[in-house]
Amino acid sequence: MKKTRISDCRVIELNKIEGEDSRGSLSVIEKNIIPFESKRIYYLYDVPSDAKRGGHAHKELHQFLIPVSGSFDIILNDGKTEQIFTMNKPNKGLYLCPGIWREIENFSSGAVCLVLASEVYLEEDYIRDFHTFLRLKLPKL
Repeated sequence: MKKTRISDCRVIELNKIEGEDSRGSLSVIEKNIIPFESKRIYYLYDVPSDAKRGGHAHKELHQFLIPVSGSFDIILNDGKTEQIFTMNKPNKGLYLCPGIWREIENFSSGAVCLVLASEVYLEEDYIRDFHTFLRLKLPKL
């Protein structure tokens, strides 16, 4: 298990290009914006406000989560510390490194969470039990 901390995760602000007229704004993710190459893209939507998503950690996978519409909270836990990130601006995303437990909750109506992932889906990369995560993250000496 990676010896990562919540401090290794961070909000990354994307350039926001605002039109000089009423055509809206544009944000772009190009190389060197996020610290990995994206090999998988998916999005969460129509999530009920009382539902929770995530509830796992990854052994190797890096992710970047963007609230392209609405808002939601991402709760991170590194085995010692917990921190909540409220995501509500489509030009700001949260970089998640491996070895961090994550849960996503408090979805607003119409919220859409876009996820860029460093690898294709591999079930063996997931840790889906929090107690197992803690045993791997904080092994007894």
